[in-house]
Amino acid sequence: MNDGENTLPWQVIRQDDSGNRYRVGRYATKDEAQRIADSFRDRRHKQLYWVERIGQRTG
Repeated sequence: MNDGENTLPWQVIRQDDSGNRYRVGRYATKDEAQRIADSFRDRRHKQLYWVERIGQRTG
C-alpha cells in the first residue's frame, strides 16, 4: 500500500450502462465518499455509484 492509499483509502466507483467502471475520486473517510456517491444518486445520474475501500475486491 502506498502513502496515497493510507491517506485516501476510500473511493467512489461509477459503473456505466456498458459495465465499464471508473473511479470518481478518493477520500479520507467512508462518510465523505458516501456523501459524494449519494450526491450523484440524488441528482438522478443514471449510472451506478458505490463506495469501496482501496484494495477491497468486489464482485
